[in-house]
Amino acid sequence: MKRFKGVALVGVLALLVAACGGSTSASASPSGEKAAGWLETLGEGEGQLNLIIWPGYAERGEYEGFNWVDPFEEATGCKVNVTAMTDSNNGVQLLQSGQYDGGSFSGDASVRLMTAGDVAPVNVDLLSNYAAVFSGLKDKAHNSKDGMPYGVPHGRGPNLLMWNTAVVTTPPISWDAVWEGDPAVNGKISIYDSSIYIADAAIHLMAKQPALGITNPYQLNEAQFAAAIALLEKQRDLGVTYWSSYADQVAGYASGDLVIGTTWQFMANVLGGDAAAPKVQTAMPAEGSTGWSDTWMMATEAANPNCMYLWMNHMMSAEANGQATVFFGEAATSEAACAYAETLSPGHCELTHASDEPYWEKIWYWATPREDCDDADGATTCKTQDDWVEAWTTLRGN
Repeated sequence: MKRFKGVALVGVLALLVAACGGSTSASASPSGEKAAGWLETLGEGEGQLNLIIWPGYAERGEYEGFNWVDPFEEATGCKVNVTAMTDSNNGVQLLQSGQYDGGSFSGDASVRLMTAGDVAPVNVDLLSNYAAVFSGLKDKAHNSKDGMPYGVPHGRGPNLLMWNTAVVTTPPISWDAVWEGDPAVNGKISIYDSSIYIADAAIHLMAKQPALGITNPYQLNEAQFAAAIALLEKQRDLGVTYWSSYADQVAGYASGDLVIGTTWQFMANVLGGDAAAPKVQTAMPAEGSTGWSDTWMMATEAANPNCMYLWMNHMMSAEANGQATVFFGEAATSEAACAYAETLSPGHCELTHASDEPYWEKIWYWATPREDCDDADGATTCKTQDDWVEAWTTLRGN
């Protein structure tokens, strides 16, 4: 892991929350079923906070320059307890257990949680840092419902292609190597172990088989879905290693057992900081990619809602968001966070396209497969989330 030596944290993080009169948006109290979990005012922290997180989203200083949990606890008195999810399906199950106040969720989980009523609408007027968030991250299908915010942005990033430069000497410009195979990489391909990866197959088919008529890689009819599964079966037979833990993928590349595959920038950063590891490179292939835009959301029946609001505001602060997004290799959520990120890793926001909205138009954020194809007219039937999970389980043989 790159330690960004010589960088010090800048003081105790400011966690002041706007008073009720200091409105940051046209947020109005919802009515009916949406009122569940709604806060009109912010009170004192309850003393603890139980979170579900993506690995790397709550660091305590193990790596120099990256500690946004301890300052939060010191400033608020809210002790942070975390459980790392393995994928979005696992994250949904954890939140629905009723043991957590909230967590960080990608679009393939957040929509499910909003639809099921498992997460609460958020009164962003109580969050002083919300106003500074890039407008391109607000009021999106993955973090809002019926015009109401159901969380606050954490960061966003693409699923990238990563390769060992000593083995793959010509930088690839497409995803072909992980789908079509190559003697140099067969048996050493690294693939994300989650049903959401079916969408990556659909993106490849959008480019290679346009006659299938795929317009959204997450909403697939019977024929389109069958083609995606057939492609995944072909890929499996090339000899792939499925990873769910970032540490497993890092270890595989470090040992030379893996040479190419889908990854997050985070893993490339870890490998880049290990002098003994093979040199790797990442790229966004020409076809585009899947990706994520993560949201901090609060459980409808959170036991510690005040601490959760304090945490959400904290994670939008320049210091916390700047650290978190540099650490994970994703795009910061505001100009202030970008400015802080630059003190840790110069050029970070340019590298991650933090405010480059045209870049994000090439990214298909993780979303939930729906029977109605996420189409208002409902004229077509698509495969559901359950169908995707069942097909992935069969493919993987577990």
